[in-house]
Amino acid sequence: MKAKIYKPAKTSMQSGLGKTRKWVFEYQKQKDLIREPLMGWTGSQDTNEQVKLLFDDVDQAINYAKKNNIEYEVIPEIEKKYRSKLYSDNFRFDRKDKWTH
Repeated sequence: MKAKIYKPAKTSMQSGLGKTRKWVFEYQKQKDLIREPLMGWTGSQDTNEQVKLLFDDVDQAINYAKKNNIEYEVIPEIEKKYRSKLYSDNFRFDRKDKWTH
């Protein structure tokens, strides 16, 4: 089994940074999905893909993988700079774009 350790990205549906502060430990998919012929539902015989562990820092996740002899891959965190967006910025004098209406 191989696992990946990563820090989730900010959701595009919200402006907040919720659920982005913890590191996630997930197993990678080992088996293909199966399709149930009667109802058409999809499923899997691999229950490890349902496991999602959260850790406060990357070292805890790595220690967990080493302690349980799990092969892992760490995906580095990409830090983005967030700037606040204010309504009054639309009317600033030193605005880069020209006001069109």
